Amino acid sequence: VPVLWWRSGGHTHTAFVMETLGDELAAAARQDPIAYRLALLDPAQTRHRAVLTMARDRSGWGKAPLPKGRARGVAVHASFGSVCAHVAEVSVTGNQIRVHKVTSVIDCGSTVTPLTIEAQVQGAMVYGLSAALHEKITLADGRVVQSNFTDFPILRISELPEVSVHIVPSSEKPSGVGEPGTPPIAPAVANAVAALTGKRLRKLPFELT
Repeated sequence: VPVLWWRSGGHTHTAFVMETLGDELAAAARQDPIAYRLALLDPAQTRHRAVLTMARDRSGWGKAPLPKGRARGVAVHASFGSVCAHVAEVSVTGNQIRVHKVTSVIDCGSTVTPLTIEAQVQGAMVYGLSAALHEKITLADGRVVQSNFTDFPILRISELPEVSVHIVPSSEKPSGVGEPGTPPIAPAVANAVAALTGKRLRKLPFELT
């Protein structure tokens, strides 16, 4: 089956595998997911540390109480010269996942237009969230079944979470902002679902049965 390009290329499925596995290891070690990641980082990975720390603080991780039936999940990934993390707050009703809030943090080097960075991170996150929740491709007789938005649903405005984007101050050279927001969102949501239900999601798009 020939395949073409997807936003952020191979970083999407790479981040999903690595960050859900890392979260599973943290659970096995009975450690907080963010503290576990910080402890594993090389001391030289200062940008990862700054992003994770800001994501922890701005999301209220471990401090701000959550409404009943909700949980948070985190993921961090470096791509296109930038480091981005998402903390996703989710609930599950039946087999439906609802993402209520996403706290996003990015280190993309020196910033020139912060509003552009915010818009790009939001768009990249929504793109990845839409794919994680809805956008399934199936084949029949060697052809893709889905043909348009009638049978290939995308995220609706009514499904969008509340999003806040935070930029880590940096003196590094400017780096990517258009794609780094996509890879961490699927694992952040999957990790939140696991924290809430105990069920690990290992396929995209998500299917709760």
